Amino acid sequence: MSKSEQKVVQYLGEAHASEIGLVSVLRAQIAMTPRGSYRDRLEKHLGETQEHARRIRERLGELGQGRNPVHMVVGFAETLISQSVALTKTPFDLLRGSGGEEKVLKNAKDACATEALEIATYTALERLATGVGDDQTAKLAASILADEERMLEHVMREIPKLTDAVVAADVEGKPSYDITKTGAADSTHEAAHEVKQSARETQARARRTARQARKVPGVAQVEGQIKGALASEEDLAIPRYDSLTAEEILSKLPELSQIDLAKVDSYERKNDNRTTVLSRVSALRRQEPWPGYDELTVAEIEAVLSEGDEQRTKDVATYERARKNRAGVLRSTERETANT
Repeated sequence: MSKSEQKVVQYLGEAHASEIGLVSVLRAQIAMTPRGSYRDRLEKHLGETQEHARRIRERLGELGQGRNPVHMVVGFAETLISQSVALTKTPFDLLRGSGGEEKVLKNAKDACATEALEIATYTALERLATGVGDDQTAKLAASILADEERMLEHVMREIPKLTDAVVAADVEGKPSYDITKTGAADSTHEAAHEVKQSARETQARARRTARQARKVPGVAQVEGQIKGALASEEDLAIPRYDSLTAEEILSKLPELSQIDLAKVDSYERKNDNRTTVLSRVSALRRQEPWPGYDELTVAEIEAVLSEGDEQRTKDVATYERARKNRAGVLRSTERETANT
């Protein structure tokens, strides 16, 4: 894949992650919006957004993203970020504002900001694709851009009407919408459940994809770096990481997989940035005996060693002694060495 194709794939991946996150947010907003022109437009745009995600995913497949494990891992991280933002934002959307009218208005204002970001995303994608001669992606971006611009125009036309409803309800005491009596509360609960279920399904698919991708050399480290850049202390394989001294962390590093080492590396660099920890992590982040080694159990490693590859047996022994030092694996390397 050329550099220009890689850059197009990157921008397409970012757009796809944004669309996936927007699907969840739209569902939640629709659930608490009364029947009328604004809700109708939200429902139409939900369908458009789902179609946008499908078309982008199809284009990514045509460009070979599905065959590139590094891109798969990056896409996996971006999608989880978008889903996490949707999950965090949805409960807040349901509580904001003094009444149903104001909740809907605030959501509409958010929709304007979201559409502006979408417009910027597809403007950049179209320009990039045109610049590198990818006419098919440029046409795709232009088509989606037109949908986003229409959506922004429609929401802007709704803002004055939604604001008038807030004035009538909160100033004049003439509410037109009660979330507890319109059925929107029940719909909201269902929408929140759908968002969580969608996130769980996305995460499960992403984990399966990531496990496959880790079998390619170097991908585990890339995945770990991405996760570490986003991680909190609770996401690390070392419990209570922030409360430990450098010496305590050093003693636990050899037990970690390549992915977890990469996560620690990114996390440490964005926080304390201790040279002793980073140097030890760097020393331990050597290439696995074969792709996906750190994902295997002792029994699975023993099965591979039984094939009798002398160099592979030596590599496993060296790697294992420097890392987890598992007795079962080391006994197998000794047995295979004796048999050669």
